[in-house]
Amino acid sequence: MLSDRLLAAYDYTLPKTLIAQTPSVPRDHARLLVVKNQEQHSHAIVRNLPDLLQPGDLLILNNTRVIPARLYGYKTGGPPVEVLLLEPQTVTAQADATTRCWLALVKPGKRLKPGAQLVFGEAKDFQEAEVLSATVMAIDPATGGRILQFNVPAGTTLDGWINQLGQMPLPPYITQSEAHPDQYQTVYADRLGAVAAPTAGLHFTPELLQRLEAKGIEQTFVTLHVGVGTFRPVEAETITDHTMHAEWIEVPPETVAKIQQAKAKGGRIIAVGTTVVRSLETAAQSGTLQPFRGKSDLFIYPGYQWHIVDGLLTNFHLPKSSLLMLVSALTGRQRLLDLYQVAIAEQYRFYSFGDAMLILPEAARK
Repeated sequence: MLSDRLLAAYDYTLPKTLIAQTPSVPRDHARLLVVKNQEQHSHAIVRNLPDLLQPGDLLILNNTRVIPARLYGYKTGGPPVEVLLLEPQTVTAQADATTRCWLALVKPGKRLKPGAQLVFGEAKDFQEAEVLSATVMAIDPATGGRILQFNVPAGTTLDGWINQLGQMPLPPYITQSEAHPDQYQTVYADRLGAVAAPTAGLHFTPELLQRLEAKGIEQTFVTLHVGVGTFRPVEAETITDHTMHAEWIEVPPETVAKIQQAKAKGGRIIAVGTTVVRSLETAAQSGTLQPFRGKSDLFIYPGYQWHIVDGLLTNFHLPKSSLLMLVSALTGRQRLLDLYQVAIAEQYRFYSFGDAMLILPEAARK
């Protein structure tokens, strides 16, 4: 049997036909694999959540909102380029540069050395009037991305240009989708900053949230702006050699208070998505849950000592991904891989627009 520390231990084979290209409509009609304990599971749909959870349970959701982070343009006098914005960078050399410098993944990247000039939209050269342009300032060694400093025409804002020119950054395995951009946002998204959706939250509708609350299952929010840390592949053969790219999170005081109140009354903390797990567990690394605002590079894999999270609603994740390792830390690796084989046999839909799994607290190894 492979060790939990080996990357190869987190591999599985998925038929391409099970990679969801469009979301469920309505959202809460996605199928749900319910993990009851270490031996039992059942099948439901997300709409059944009020009957699967208990009064007093507290759902924690990630309220990040995806920006249209994929931009297309040209290297000045050269070929087309594709830019995926990852996160804003703080640059002190220029007073107003903080929101104008971004870390970005660029294709083709090898040709874009520091000093290269880019223009976006239909313009192919700086001779075009009033265009958004950027200069490659540096190469980021951690991601292989580029630090871009955007040159914004007078009287305009970079946010305005991104909203005008940018496209929703659907993952590369979604190749045939006709989904509307709003379908890649949660219904409660209100904190701009993510470059990928917290996909477990895509299953919720306002009506489902109301039904949960009526059952005595309250909700509160954290923010994790999903970036390269979440979807960057794990490449180290021994997973403990992998370093997570830090992502910005906020666990506000009101969320901490709600969690403490719920636990004091015997309620269970149910995270909606792996980003919520990372946020809550980061805020409790001292041993006690505290409000937190900043960056986290917490990497959760089997053997992790849990602090806050009792149960988890999550989608089905890519092989050898840090997300698969995080869920394995809650269920046990072999148990999770066995459940994935059940999902494949039952023709569940996988990845961002796919179906979901509910890991109840009785199924968690803690």
